[in-house]
Amino acid sequence: MTTILGRIRPSSVLVRMIEGRVSAGFPSPADDYAETYLSLDELVNVRAPSVYLVRAGGDSLTGVGIYDGDVLVVDKAAVANQGEVVIALVGGEFTAKVLSYDAKGRPMLVAANPAYPSITFQDDEALELWGVVTDNLHSLRRR
Repeated sequence: MTTILGRIRPSSVLVRMIEGRVSAGFPSPADDYAETYLSLDELVNVRAPSVYLVRAGGDSLTGVGIYDGDVLVVDKAAVANQGEVVIALVGGEFTAKVLSYDAKGRPMLVAANPAYPSITFQDDEALELWGVVTDNLHSLRRR
């Protein structure tokens, strides 16, 4: 189950950031770096009034790197495109799925885990999109 956590309060906290890239392959001792500051608010655009935090529940989006308990940054003002993860209202409950369309152009909500079926809509059914997931605050260390 997807849970809406609410709007984000802007912060003026700046976090130190090492400019350059961290090698995920063979490290190079010749790489130079410079220390700068980065605002996490600006990085994920949390100052926009249309941005909310949502906690993901379940494992239907593990194929796109979203896991149970992850905190998703959702923009209610963003236009949803095919292939993007969206928050939708289905049967009175919020769900997070990948937006797609069938051969007839009808919207579908697709899980990114083969254990779950897609949610399809008939011609007379409307899909109520609540927002587009723009970022995933995924912790690699579970608390």
